[in-house]
Amino acid sequence: MKITGVRIRKIMSEGRLRAVVSVTIDEMFAVHDIKVVQGSERLFVAMPSRKDENGIFRDIVHPISASARKIFEDAILDEYSKQLAMLEVESENVSESDTTEE
Repeated sequence: MKITGVRIRKIMSEGRLRAVVSVTIDEMFAVHDIKVVQGSERLFVAMPSRKDENGIFRDIVHPISASARKIFEDAILDEYSKQLAMLEVESENVSESDTTEE
């Protein structure tokens, strides 16, 4: 299994939910609605889930092993960090151009 794409679909700055992500595996299979969540100690990845008839959330898809989960989490959090860095640079560039125009 190879993760061939990670797309950050939405980034949020308020609340615990930080991003919604899609992942492509082997350029053949896509998993949507993966969440990046701020936990009490670190960011973590929550797989897509739905609430069952008892009100319990169950993952729709998930990695079977700890090593597979690490592959997913590392790829997703790496891309999330890159996106945040790009947004910060863009924000700085906008701020600089605002001050030079005055």
